Amino acid sequence: MLKIIPLGGLGEIGLNMMVIEYEDTLIIVDVGLMFPENYMLGIDIVIPDMSYVLQKKHSVAGIVLTHAHEDHIGALPYLLREAQLPVYATPFTLAILKHKLEEHGLLCDNLFHTVHPDMKIPIGPFEVDFIRVSHSIIDGVGLAIHTPLGVIIHTGDFRISYSPADGITTDIAKFARYGQQGVLALFSDSTNVEHEGYNISDQVVGETLAGIIGNSPGRVIVALFASNVARMQQLIDIASNNRRKIVLSGRSIELTAMIAQQLGYLTIHEDMQINEKAIDDYPEQEILMITTGSQGEPMSALARMASGFHKHIKVKKGDTIILSSKFIPGNEKAIAHIINNLYRRGADVIYDKVSEVHVSGHAYQEELKLMLQLTNPKYFIPIHGEYRHLVHHARLARLIGIPENKTILAENGQVIVFDEQGARIADSVHIGRILIDGKGIGDIGKSVLKERRSLAEDGLVVVVMAIDEETQTVMYGPEIFSKGFVFLEETGHLLLDAQCVILEIVEDVALHIPDRIHVMKTKIQKALRQYFNFVIKRKPVILPVIFSV
Repeated sequence: MLKIIPLGGLGEIGLNMMVIEYEDTLIIVDVGLMFPENYMLGIDIVIPDMSYVLQKKHSVAGIVLTHAHEDHIGALPYLLREAQLPVYATPFTLAILKHKLEEHGLLCDNLFHTVHPDMKIPIGPFEVDFIRVSHSIIDGVGLAIHTPLGVIIHTGDFRISYSPADGITTDIAKFARYGQQGVLALFSDSTNVEHEGYNISDQVVGETLAGIIGNSPGRVIVALFASNVARMQQLIDIASNNRRKIVLSGRSIELTAMIAQQLGYLTIHEDMQINEKAIDDYPEQEILMITTGSQGEPMSALARMASGFHKHIKVKKGDTIILSSKFIPGNEKAIAHIINNLYRRGADVIYDKVSEVHVSGHAYQEELKLMLQLTNPKYFIPIHGEYRHLVHHARLARLIGIPENKTILAENGQVIVFDEQGARIADSVHIGRILIDGKGIGDIGKSVLKERRSLAEDGLVVVVMAIDEETQTVMYGPEIFSKGFVFLEETGHLLLDAQCVILEIVEDVALHIPDRIHVMKTKIQKALRQYFNFVIKRKPVILPVIFSV
């Protein structure tokens, strides 16, 4: 019996993690994170619940990574701190991972195994064949996993482009060969299934960028995803053709460029690159800056430029700002705010909605159809997407002739079983999301998030009061302090009336009642919540502080 167990990535964008299990051995494909949703106040990142894997950590033969994006490797430090497991990945992916693990104090070189496309690596009862794919990050691979029951294809994140910026195309011939030999199941990326047709090519984007940069009278500042090395090289080549100097601004951009240069994936001539501190030493028409902040991140270099707080760069009339990335859902307001501020400073801003300055790394409908036709799988399981993406991908598969009973719509935690009877969802395992807040791992639950939302929306009211231990009379207070609730000078009467509510409760709670202070705290919380809701329709967090002296 072969089991496939998605622990994340089926029902959301991110958290990609899949377990492939045969008898008493398992391998893991990707261990990704997700960035917090809007309601997750104060949360830094979200990782999948890995308890299923940790319970069987002695049976894990290895971890296989498809590429270096955070939603595929970002949670790996949290797994490796619990279990020392071998990791298989391409050179750039491993280099990014090693730097991440160094930050966590977990680097251990003997865990890492470098692989390349077209290599076949035996891992336990499996043999993994790495297949080159084109994506928005270099060194991406799909996987052909040979199992005792047949070959499973995992596409990783892919697109089918014949003119990618880095020249690396998806190896459709190899996928086709596996299709001819027989594929038990295809697990395919569903992210862009809602987009009809084909993705635009990097060549089109390159021509657009070259035209904009060539016609810009002043400085050009391009914001992009730090992981997009191919786009960086494209911009460096355009800068060279236009006799512009290159400035890399932002820690993540600088780190990615350094790693890519060391591995030979990025070339910058020494006389081209300058430090951002030296920008004013060159004519404005000779500057091209590559920076971070395309998603409106508040502390990014672009955000600081837009707000006027960047130490070295002051945006002004004549500057051209290009956002070479898509607007990730949830970031639209933050990005719009930055664009508006850049316009206020006189810059010309160009972004995906007004010009073709970005191409997605994920396949559109026709490319997804082609992958299905090339591999011709016996069973099809859509992955990597929200549930609606999986449904649309399943419908797309039916359009090209894959029967509905050969398509499995699975969700996180469901166990997909392959045996002599075929494929089916047979069971489920415990799954979930672990919230990371600073150094806290999983110690933030729904109740804490609810309290944070209440504090953010309605504020805090603190009641301070001292009770005489012997007489049980009020010696001090009640004093009321509020934060984020009301403006005291305009609504001071509101808090004065609240004091009367509190004193009435103190009088009503009999002196002989056991644990009187606790009873008063409970009653004060309830009464003030009702009072404030009745008077001004707000529900602040009520915190009574009552002590006996």
